[in-house]
Amino acid sequence: QVQLVESGGGLVQAGGSLRLSCAASGDTFSTYAMGWFRQTPGNERTFVARITSGSYTMYADSVKGRFTISRDNDKSTVFLQMNSLKPEDTAVYYCVASRRLSPGTEMIEYRYWGQGTQVSVSS
Repeated sequence: QVQLVESGGGLVQAGGSLRLSCAASGDTFSTYAMGWFRQTPGNERTFVARITSGSYTMYADSVKGRFTISRDNDKSTVFLQMNSLKPEDTAVYYCVASRRLSPGTEMIEYRYWGQGTQVSVSS
């Protein structure tokens, strides 16, 4: 079992950047696929990005080319670098972990979830 704690959220102007971090503890981090989902009020959580234990990445079309997911196994941390932010990126961002080798975009594929961190982008 793994515990996840996100940090790095905040308020930024459109066109700006933020880097989210997610620190994991409790199990062998390097064996997990890690990812990020986001949620706006009244909507379901949607997939943003994921990175496998072998560092293969996948992104939602809406963030491709602007966001970059990476991991540091020595620090048991996954990052989400968000550039060229838009107001529609405003959401609560959740860090997720999966024991699957190559999980996809569905929430059910990720067993472990952090508490979330708010990202707000002003126009």
